[in-house]
Order: sequence, then structure tokens, then C-alpha cells
Amino acid sequence: MKQLNNSDQQLNARPTIYLAGDSTVQTFEEYWKPEAGWGQMIGHFFTDDVRISNHAIGGRSSKTFLTEGRLQNIIEEIHPGDFLLIQFGHNDATISVPERYTTIPEYKDYLKVYVNEARKAGAEPILVTPVGRRIFDEAAGVFQMSFPEYVRGMKEVADELEVLLIDLNALSLNYYNEIGLEATRSVFLHVEPGIYEAFPDGKADDTHFQEHGAMHIARIVAGAVQQLPLPISEYVINLD
Repeated sequence: MKQLNNSDQQLNARPTIYLAGDSTVQTFEEYWKPEAGWGQMIGHFFTDDVRISNHAIGGRSSKTFLTEGRLQNIIEEIHPGDFLLIQFGHNDATISVPERYTTIPEYKDYLKVYVNEARKAGAEPILVTPVGRRIFDEAAGVFQMSFPEYVRGMKEVADELEVLLIDLNALSLNYYNEIGLEATRSVFLHVEPGIYEAFPDGKADDTHFQEHGAMHIARIVAGAVQQLPLPISEYVINLD
């Protein structure tokens, strides 16, 4: 039997929020500054009573994160009383990349694996609809919904399995519409040439975030967690 040292016991005494997702959630190395995922920033919105373990990585769908053994890595660590936030959809929708792509029925089946495995381990799964892209409908004057079929599929899984859900797709679009089209340039990875080592020619990316945007999306997620009937809700801070 594994013997726990004092540091192990202290870690296990605190609930851990595990994150499974793609590059919009990922923690990026310093070289990629200012690119950041919301999972990189979410710790700013919780007290030290909660640990964050971000397993999200770019280019993964609900299928490839699982088939590469990344979900299993989480399940081997996760404990009763911990939480698993699950956000996929961006890469599931990439029909041009067959190894990532999932049909809606496949997507729903994969999400059920995440939910069931977390529950078997005694942890609480929370589904998170895919964060919105910067797609503006000029005629309507609002941002378009991203991945509507996948959002609907995730909600159907949440209803079927009675899983808590954060509708980050809707919450993020509300935020973009609130601040306006021009202001969202500083949310997403829009940078000028010659400023950042990783982007010498600049970048105009309407999917990924820079640090400012990742911080705001993390704030939105934490605010949504605070509204859920969970013990970690009381540890949410700094929302203002």
C-alpha cells in the first residue's frame, strides 16, 4: 500500500479541479506569451483551499484526449471529492482532420466516458460547452454561436446523465457582445508584428486567447462554478 507523506496528505485534503480540454483551456509555456488558455488563469479566482490540475492540451478532441491516455492519467490521480471540468468541441468539429473529428453521436458517447469514469473515481464531473470564437455577424450586429451542434449534444448528455453543466459558449458570447467587436481584439490573439518572439509576423487569431482574454474567460468560468451547488463554490474569489 502506498504510504502518504505529509505533503501528499495536505494535497489530498484540498479538493482539486482537474481540467480536460484543448488549446483554449491549455497552460502555455512562457515562450508562447501572450497566448494563454483559460485553464492557465482560473487559479486566480479560487482561494488556496482548491488546487488546479490543468491537463488540457492543444489539438485534442474528446476522442484523441481519451485515446492518447490523457483521461486515464487524470483518473489515476483524481480522488473522491475532486472535480473534473470537461470542455471539448473545437477539434471535434474539425472534419478536415479525421483523427480528431467526431460526429455528434460519437462526441456524446465520448463525453459519457469522461462523466462515467470521473463518477467511478468518486469525483464530480462538470461539462463545459466549447468557448465561443470571435465570429461577428455584421448584419445582425452580434457574435455568432460557435459549434451549435456540439453545444446541443453536450447539453443532451448533461440532461441524460444528470451532469452539472456550464454553458461557456453562451456566457462567452454574452461577454463579447457586451464589450463590442473592437474590444474583443484584446481578448483574442490579435498582436502586431515584432513584439513577441513566438509571433514575429504578428497574429490575427479568432479562436485562441491572449492573457487578457484568458483571464476574463477564466473569471466567467469561476463565476459559473460559484453558482453551482458545490462545496468549491465558496472558494471562488476576485470576480470583480
